Amino acid sequence: MPIKRVLAGLNQFQDNYFVAHRELFEHLSHGQNPEVLFITCSDSRIDPFLITQSQPGDLFVIRNVGNLIPCYGRLNSGEAAGIEYAVEALGIKDIVICGHSHCGAMKGLLQIGNLAGQMPLVYEWLKNHAEATRRIVLDNYQGYPHEKLLKIAIEQNVLTQIENLETYPVIRSKLHSNQLTLHAWIYEIESGEVFAYDAEDGKFRVLKNRSFPVPNPLISVQSS
Repeated sequence: MPIKRVLAGLNQFQDNYFVAHRELFEHLSHGQNPEVLFITCSDSRIDPFLITQSQPGDLFVIRNVGNLIPCYGRLNSGEAAGIEYAVEALGIKDIVICGHSHCGAMKGLLQIGNLAGQMPLVYEWLKNHAEATRRIVLDNYQGYPHEKLLKIAIEQNVLTQIENLETYPVIRSKLHSNQLTLHAWIYEIESGEVFAYDAEDGKFRVLKNRSFPVPNPLISVQSS
């Protein structure tokens, strides 16, 4: 999209959408109260507000290459700060990690050696935060065609990032007290469907009128 189209869209927003929703934006100027932390990829083909039909103020969004979450303590990242702020300051009760079909980051992960010279920063990002996904795929799914491997990598990566998210003390605490729910989603670009991980049978299923929350990994211990 040329910058001229971006500017034209900005003008349309200001002249039409903003005017029609002025009351909403005046309300939002006094603070935010989002309902969901939505973590997804930077890919231009996925828009959290579009696919969920959410309004401004409904979602607190973190986006990066591959929808990756550094494990707690690995580095003082923007992702870590965003997670902590969303849960502690905003009181988020649901977190969605949403991957997507045809993910370029996962394509790169499956041939990561080719990235080292051409895109060293992307190489380090994937190597540091998606290596577990790569090993799961390479060690357990040898012989699968490339498209199937990519689909598996996309799914496994979302589950890996859920596990990384669970390393955060604030997340573990909220899960322990049942104040937080995690969701693992895959958005399929070509169909518009969203698939959610169903732990009962270990598969991603089409998400329609019911949710598939990721089970709380913590075992509650009763005080003696």
